[in-house]
Amino acid sequence: MRTKDRIKSQDKHILNLAEIVGGSRSILYQKEDLVAYDCDGFTIHKHLPKAVVFPKNTQEVAEIVKYCSENNLPFLARGAGTGLSGGAIPLNGEIIISMVRMKKLISVDLENRRAVVEPGFVNLKLTNSISDKGYYYAPDPSSQYCCTIGGNVAENAGGAHCLKYGVTTNHILGLEVVMPNGEIVEIGKDGIPDAPGYDLLGLITGSEGTLGIVTKITVRVLKNPEGKQTVLAYFDRVEDGSQAVSDIISAGIVPAALEMMDKTAIEGVEAAAFPVGHPKDIEAVLLIEVDGIAAGIEEQIDQILEVCRKRNVREVRAAGSEEERARWWANRKTGFGAMGAISPDYLVQDGVIPRSKLPEVLSRINQISSESGLRIANIFHAGDGNLHPLVLFDARIPGESEKALEAGSQCLKVCADVGGTITGEHGVGIEKREEMRFVFTEEEIAAQTEIREVFNPHNLLNAGKLFPSPGRCAEIKKEMKAQAIS
Repeated sequence: MRTKDRIKSQDKHILNLAEIVGGSRSILYQKEDLVAYDCDGFTIHKHLPKAVVFPKNTQEVAEIVKYCSENNLPFLARGAGTGLSGGAIPLNGEIIISMVRMKKLISVDLENRRAVVEPGFVNLKLTNSISDKGYYYAPDPSSQYCCTIGGNVAENAGGAHCLKYGVTTNHILGLEVVMPNGEIVEIGKDGIPDAPGYDLLGLITGSEGTLGIVTKITVRVLKNPEGKQTVLAYFDRVEDGSQAVSDIISAGIVPAALEMMDKTAIEGVEAAAFPVGHPKDIEAVLLIEVDGIAAGIEEQIDQILEVCRKRNVREVRAAGSEEERARWWANRKTGFGAMGAISPDYLVQDGVIPRSKLPEVLSRINQISSESGLRIANIFHAGDGNLHPLVLFDARIPGESEKALEAGSQCLKVCADVGGTITGEHGVGIEKREEMRFVFTEEEIAAQTEIREVFNPHNLLNAGKLFPSPGRCAEIKKEMKAQAIS
């Protein structure tokens, strides 16, 4: 029986897309099936796609994209849907191209310390696949157990260990990309990322799926460090914990990770799946990990312990075993989801500030919390100043969702005002489009949209993401084009 006979749709596009991906089992188009794709991890906004297609390889992706381009159909790529800024939400009734069936580990080359994966390959599975040989993949978002490497490339994802090891872009050696017209291109061919010319790898990584669809990724893998140790420190004042963070870095120590949670965040993680017994009255907890040559680990740990003691630490200790260390990290890694144990809904924000401004910014966030009447929990990659204020609210109460969005925007404005920026690793998506004006002028935004139009001239690929509503930007772009012509 032909695909057209099995699909109960009169829409020619549904029928034709089904033919491309090999039949009705590789396409969803009925409302009850599409509901699961109406949002990603940013759940405040929800929009149904026109259809969801599941290609099995690059060629099918290219054919889908070419068909959408020729028929003026908006489309976007989606990985695991764990993104927190709405980058995979179909605002315009898009065709969603789901990458979950493209999930192979294509090759591993430990001699050259690289691996090649398809975009649907789950982040943590890469480390699990090579750990027995003494290697791992460094980027470690909190959702690494389920997020995909293709999605990590789109958002330039970070994680707890990005202080020392950097974010996704620091580990990408090559990409295969389907352009918005269906053309397949290779960037960083043969895993050599620093060839002469423009840094196209850097441009694509973090472009939030607006310039092309990544279908193959060559990544750098690292040798496991000889030694690793983790320290837990409790502080009665957030200010003391914040200053300890700066003091550790000032002492010349570069931890692999330097994480912090405030009292409300601690309440959440202790009420969730992996409690470790943090004191209920503590104001801040630091989780500090160092790794490297085994001979130098104990000296660094001693320095960290001394720094914390000078900052009025209530208790500080190193993990007594690998099992204890793993429990501490499981507790921290579930920080976002744990907010569901103390609040019906929560909004995760993602700002970056200079480390020295941490006490000031936390004070201003507390003020925003008081003025809005909403609790705000704070979880930070404190070592590199990446803050995650979590605004707790109840969407069932009329007006609370809007109040939460406003409080989140105010938190980002505080970050921008002290010389920081509006995102460190979660992306802009639809959540922070208007907040782009906190850090960029209209001219700078117009210049960036000009770059997008080189790759995506008809704006069919993931439209409405990353940049604010046109406003003055549209006028500036016209002026720029007029000047170029003249």
